[in-house]
Amino acid sequence: MLYLLYAEDHADSLEKRTAVRPAHLARLQVLQDEGRLILAGPLPAVDSSDPGSAGFTGSAIVADFASLEEAQAWANADPYVAAGVYRQVTIKPFRRVF
Repeated sequence: MLYLLYAEDHADSLEKRTAVRPAHLARLQVLQDEGRLILAGPLPAVDSSDPGSAGFTGSAIVADFASLEEAQAWANADPYVAAGVYRQVTIKPFRRVF
């Protein structure tokens, strides 16, 4: 089943985000390679695709997991969680229409 992972960043976490981004992207690449990743990306803090020093307010990921528990375990193991980038991650079942 598909799940939406909506993560909200701590304030002023851009430096931490930048430092662990390669490890975060590597985990997403595994989902992509397995054909389980529908979309993933950051949420710019300003109305720009390149927010510069304004940074990001969070991330959104839609991916296929066997269960809500599996999606939660995957999210809990994210490098952004360990580094203190994300202050909260909400996971919801997602039904793709288009």
